[in-house]
Amino acid sequence: MAAPSLPVDETALTERFVRASGPGGQNVNKVATAVELRYDAKAAAMPEGARARLLKLAGARATKDGVIVLFADRFRTQERNRADARARLQGLLDRAATPPKPRIATKTPKAQKRKRLETKLKRGEIKRRRGRVRSED
Repeated sequence: MAAPSLPVDETALTERFVRASGPGGQNVNKVATAVELRYDAKAAAMPEGARARLLKLAGARATKDGVIVLFADRFRTQERNRADARARLQGLLDRAATPPKPRIATKTPKAQKRKRLETKLKRGEIKRRRGRVRSED
């Protein structure tokens, strides 16, 4: 069975191309190759639980208004940076689509409890035997 996935809601997506920072020679000062991708999670069509998980996974990349901002400037071309940002967004959506596995509380076995208490008693006995040696004068 394949893991559940959420599609990218194109209506909640806006892209803006900006100049990238870092090395790149004269090209970096002229061409806007970096991509700032904004995904409005509040306006996107998705289940409420998945939306909450998505905003939690986004962490600091999510604004108070529920907009996830991804900045991609790893590559020298707009197309590759755009594809990188969209892939990262899809990765977040895929992880948010899967609900967390519920934790099942387990009971400690009686033998393990008994062993722990016996060990405590032995350690206590060893500590009780320590102390000053009293001379019998």
